[in-house]
Amino acid sequence: MSEPFLIGLIGARGHTGRELIRLIAGHPELMLAYASSREFAGRRVAEVAPEDKDECIFEDIGPDEAAKRRADAVFLALPDGASDAYVAAFDQVAPQRALIDLSADRRFDPGWAYGLPELNRAEIRGATRIANPGCYATAAQLALAPIVDLLSGPPSVFGVSGYSGAGSTPNARNDAARLADNLMPYALVGHKHEREVSHRFGRTVRFTPHVHPAFRGLIATVHAPLAEKIDRAAALARYHAAYADEALVELQEAAPEMRDGAGRAGVVVGGVTVSEDGRHLVAVAALDNLLKGAAVQAIQNLNLALGLEETCGLL
Repeated sequence: MSEPFLIGLIGARGHTGRELIRLIAGHPELMLAYASSREFAGRRVAEVAPEDKDECIFEDIGPDEAAKRRADAVFLALPDGASDAYVAAFDQVAPQRALIDLSADRRFDPGWAYGLPELNRAEIRGATRIANPGCYATAAQLALAPIVDLLSGPPSVFGVSGYSGAGSTPNARNDAARLADNLMPYALVGHKHEREVSHRFGRTVRFTPHVHPAFRGLIATVHAPLAEKIDRAAALARYHAAYADEALVELQEAAPEMRDGAGRAGVVVGGVTVSEDGRHLVAVAALDNLLKGAAVQAIQNLNLALGLEETCGLL
């Protein structure tokens, strides 16, 4: 039996960190080497994530120490803007160690592979610097990619997610009382995922996010104006050609609901519909914002970086 890959986790306190601990514990080729959290330092990891069997203790590990620790790969699950010092330390001390950054900080950096495997697998395989995509950006890209070459203008994406997407630090968008029986729009223009999808496709995409009172789950409905007429059969053929061999993409006839994505390792794409004049297409994607929108995708990327089967530990 081969030795497992040792994995470091910086930013273990948040919702995504919790999911990463669970996935690492259930992965046949991975072992948690350390978990860094300033707030949880000194507590047993198993108190927060009972799946952990490696008897780790949360530590408060700074950038220089983290770069010197023994690990084959490290997840950076920190808030946006908080990972620079860690990246600099790893670049200096351990440039060949695989880093997967789950923040938005590296998604526009050409020196980092963009970690959406279904659309960018070749670049991710064997990479040592991988930027995990945003949750909404993942759903929007997978819903649009099969027909992006047919667009006549900016597509529009209407997105709704559970409040775990707003992080674990208290704020208006994860206030359960305020969200009860409510739907909260925010970042009406210029959302970071709008910029991310526009950058990846090389064309303008419009996006409006909303927060729903459910804890987890995400749904994105895309409206796409088309430059040439297409019928529904031809549109569906494009989606099947794109995703027939993708283990973490499920195609269905009906539009998925938000609950269809919650708790799922992959994404459901469906409801592909074309207007009567053949010039407007609608598609819907549902996923779990903490899983395929974050932790599952990070494990997918890590598997590719380490030369493992892409879905190892995920299905």
